[in-house]
Amino acid sequence: MMQLDDLLKNLTFTCTHGTLNREVSAVCYDSRRVEKDCLFICIVGNNFDGHSVVDEVIAKGASVLVVSKEIKLPETADVTVIQVEDTRYAMAFISAAWFGNPADKLTVIGITGTKGKTTTTYLVKSILEQAGRKVGLIGTIEIVIGEEHIAANNTTPESYLLQSYFAKMADARCDTVVMEVSSQGLMMHRTQGFVFDIGIFTNLEPDHIGPTEHKDFDDYLNCKAMLFKQCKLGILNGDDSHVQDILKEHTCEVELFGFKPGLEVSATDVSLYRENGELGVRFTVTGEAEFEVKLPTPGRFSVYNALTAVAVCRHFAVPVKRIQEALRNAHVKGRIEMVKVSDKFSLMIDYAHNAMSLESLLTTLKEYQPNRLICLFGCGGNRSRARRFEMGKVSGTLADLTIITSDNPRYEEPMDIIADIRSAVEETGGAYVEIANRKEAIAYAIHNGQEGDIIVLAGKGHEDYQEIKGVKYPMDERVLIAEILKENATSSKS
Repeated sequence: MMQLDDLLKNLTFTCTHGTLNREVSAVCYDSRRVEKDCLFICIVGNNFDGHSVVDEVIAKGASVLVVSKEIKLPETADVTVIQVEDTRYAMAFISAAWFGNPADKLTVIGITGTKGKTTTTYLVKSILEQAGRKVGLIGTIEIVIGEEHIAANNTTPESYLLQSYFAKMADARCDTVVMEVSSQGLMMHRTQGFVFDIGIFTNLEPDHIGPTEHKDFDDYLNCKAMLFKQCKLGILNGDDSHVQDILKEHTCEVELFGFKPGLEVSATDVSLYRENGELGVRFTVTGEAEFEVKLPTPGRFSVYNALTAVAVCRHFAVPVKRIQEALRNAHVKGRIEMVKVSDKFSLMIDYAHNAMSLESLLTTLKEYQPNRLICLFGCGGNRSRARRFEMGKVSGTLADLTIITSDNPRYEEPMDIIADIRSAVEETGGAYVEIANRKEAIAYAIHNGQEGDIIVLAGKGHEDYQEIKGVKYPMDERVLIAEILKENATSSKS
């Protein structure tokens, strides 16, 4: 139980009905979870408005309502009504207070940007753990608290969930948390109620613009920029053309990283390497720190991810050898994840599931001058059809061979999705094959791999399932590859 006025300490509000002299048993924003004497927050979403269920939650026992609209109470209702300007904003502060402001016990690092967030969180976590920190992680793939791994539903959880994770991390004796911060999370005030110790900006490109996301690119940019009004130190990509717009109203100290000379952390002498099927990059860190790096993931964007991690971790006095070792050994599931299948050719798994990310990946891989660049992908059903044509055009243009297969067809017919992709590839004149079964498609790529080829399995990344007709069936590409290699070994013996 907690006193209501303690939950409201950091908020501007008006008590329009009832008394502040109440004890609250729980904080709820889901009407299905209401319990006696709880505080219920009326959230306004795209498809549901919590203000519409006031009678229901009162009948279930809610004793405090937090609202942003006028509501009509039952005549006999013994409840307190707290009026605020924005209930999502209020929920963040109420949740922080409910869990005892756990962020105050942690060093909180937040990473925003269009690309690179997931990889960078894992790189920072790896380096800091090499230095003896105990680091929690909150991101697109999962939430990591000690040995516990929780599947993620949103890149940045609702503020109540976020504060509960912070509390679990503090209880597990974590001293640091590194988290992805989405534009949606910032727009919906999920990261209010505390101050980030470090905020990071990776890059910005048009994305997440639509009826249920951001109305236009300026809105998207402005939401990303909010992080730098909520952190003590901002570390930003100084090469990105939007960095000054991101910093327009910042309230934090600022440091920059990138390829430009004179930044706090820069990369020079960048060179690509290819060894026994592994693709990577070497470079020299200059500026506030100077040392060599060998990174077993390809391309300039990998250098940016590593530079971000270096720029963060130098504030934790991590020894250079620890940073070098962590960067050399760090692997992120489904993000340019190299999978060893042969010394003759390279194979990787990547989450690239839209045209922008696929184009960036394939363009990077072409710099390694492969014998053939082979791209295997499908597209999700019950999602924008435009994505199929866009990805088909990118692959048909950049890859030497496109293997069109199935992704998550959901409630659509896989062959209908494949037909859309095929039409786009055909327009480019690019070579392609169609193999609807994803395991068979991967087996085809491996069996037909030639000396110097680079094979990309795109779209699934970290996902370990395939969704068909509302059912998620187990399907992990790493498992499929292992099965294919085992079957190859068995057949070669017989």
